[in-house]
Amino acid sequence: MSDYQYILVDEPVERVRRLTLNRPEKRNALSNALRTELFAALEAADRDDAVSVAVIRGAGQCFSAGYDLGSNNREGQPFYTAPGLANWPRHVVEGCFRIWDLAKPVIAQVHGHCLAGGTELAVACDLVYVADDAMIGYPAVRSISPPDNQSFPWLMGMRRAMELMLTGDAMSGTEAAAFGFANRAFPLDELEGRVLEMAARVAKIPSDLQQINKRAVHRQMDAMGMRAGIRAGTEMQALAMSTETTRAWVAQIQTRGLNSALTSRDATFGDGRTAKTTSV
Repeated sequence: MSDYQYILVDEPVERVRRLTLNRPEKRNALSNALRTELFAALEAADRDDAVSVAVIRGAGQCFSAGYDLGSNNREGQPFYTAPGLANWPRHVVEGCFRIWDLAKPVIAQVHGHCLAGGTELAVACDLVYVADDAMIGYPAVRSISPPDNQSFPWLMGMRRAMELMLTGDAMSGTEAAAFGFANRAFPLDELEGRVLEMAARVAKIPSDLQQINKRAVHRQMDAMGMRAGIRAGTEMQALAMSTETTRAWVAQIQTRGLNSALTSRDATFGDGRTAKTTSV
């Protein structure tokens, strides 16, 4: 296997390839450099006859706090997306569907914070298992835009999705499983073992059949309009970027720094960086 700078790759059990996001000092922020390595590793696993399942997890205290807002997301994208209006949300959605369209199942193992772009990586996976005390949400609706990948209504229904979109609040891992975002929630100290048990179970089915099993579910979602709906959502994300609120917040990042802007965003809600106690 190739050497990577931003991810770790191992095979903890037979026929299972595990990919660990490895920027713990940045809460595994999804820079384009990290995303380039992740997509390459996923595609390598999909081509490898010795691998039946891939697992994605995060190093350190969380899965991922989202996209790397400190970098220019238009530079160094891991694959080509047509330029122009809404390039970034279209690129994100294309990336999610690249994972969606892999032949082999991909499992997300989520602990700690799973925010914004972190949620979009998780929902691109076929199975999602979370720590019961994980914090999962899309706080960017408070200051920038709705999701690049608006999958929440599809997974959770209109009412649950609307509550998250209108508050930017996070849900616990237990809530995420109850609401349909995740398959199941486990105590943190059990999460890794339970994920590997499920990965080994999924790996028992031969890959030539498993890819059809996976595709059969996706085709039903396609028939209901999920792929078209999510693509349409990129236009809403792009439209939000033109609002006075978003322009002002971006200006605040540029003048006062990202940490200050995030603190200001969450101060009136009493969560995120302004919570009295936090796990990350």
